[in-house]
Amino acid sequence: MADKLTVERRSWNMSKIRSKDTTIETKVRQWLFHHGYRYRKNVKGMPGKPDIFLGSYNTVVFVHGCFWHRHLGCIEAAVPKTRTAFWLEKFEKNISNDKKNIQTLESMGYQVIVLWECEIEKHFEETMDKVVSVIGPPHKGKKNRDDGSKE
Repeated sequence: MADKLTVERRSWNMSKIRSKDTTIETKVRQWLFHHGYRYRKNVKGMPGKPDIFLGSYNTVVFVHGCFWHRHLGCIEAAVPKTRTAFWLEKFEKNISNDKKNIQTLESMGYQVIVLWECEIEKHFEETMDKVVSVIGPPHKGKKNRDDGSKE
């Protein structure tokens, strides 16, 4: 089946897909900040420019879209019906880059957490509980207190 959109309209649609500051990334970052975690985002000097870098926890977080990063078993990871060879090559490159970046970060001593779009959308609290189980509770300091006290 041919694409129902014109080439120009498809190009415009694709140009609006963001690679950073997506809705799901923002949701995760807001939760982390609200719960006392401090982070940097999209750190350019690190392999893969992690979406979230929790320096004091020695942890990086990637928030992956199921379509672009090929979440196995997810309905959102369907292959488009047109230009299939192009898409398969693109997806394979994304998967390869993801693996390489994760291996490099782990060899540098970082914990790597990958969160998937569908998990965040469907099971947000459980997903964030898993993150906390990996990195531990937030460090309590003068700037990080949630209860308003000054320690």
